[in-house]
Amino acid sequence: MPILTYPEADTPPPLRAQVLALQDEAWPQAVPSSGLSHDPALAPLSMLLVEDGVVLAALDVLRKDIEHAGRHLRAGGLSTVVTRRAARGQGHGHRLVSAAREAMPSYGLDLGLFTCDRPLAGFYEGAGWQVLPGTVLVGGTPDDPFPSDRPGFDKVTLAAFFTAKSRAAEPSFRAARIALHPGPIDKLW
Repeated sequence: MPILTYPEADTPPPLRAQVLALQDEAWPQAVPSSGLSHDPALAPLSMLLVEDGVVLAALDVLRKDIEHAGRHLRAGGLSTVVTRRAARGQGHGHRLVSAAREAMPSYGLDLGLFTCDRPLAGFYEGAGWQVLPGTVLVGGTPDDPFPSDRPGFDKVTLAAFFTAKSRAAEPSFRAARIALHPGPIDKLW
């Protein structure tokens, strides 16, 4: 089964329609999704695991520059990770999340950094990501922050350090508050 990667806006319409349907199935909305899921300023890349024209699993990689502990780094994060309900439990999500981690350095990223619900941490760790204990991502904007430790959230932060520059900075990411600020559309990725 191939993994296909496209800029989100260039995903072929039949595949994009399937991705939107999977997202609506996983995260029902009052108004069905249409068009793009992410802020184009984050240069979203859609990765799709496809078999015979059917999207079995999908995720998006969002990208932006961050400043942390006096270092300028190019960060990317996973977003909207979803597996078709009928195809769950077959390793498709694991394969896709692992492939995304392996591909991210080729996108010019120094590190991967994102949050997930605490019960999903083991899934991501099994795909090569590491939990950063006590680390909080601060999303939203500087004027309207959206921290991952806000009341009612039970999030953990995961990371992968791809470059020598990010590996040198790794200790500063533990038990830290990281100003991600992806904007008002993708408050946290």
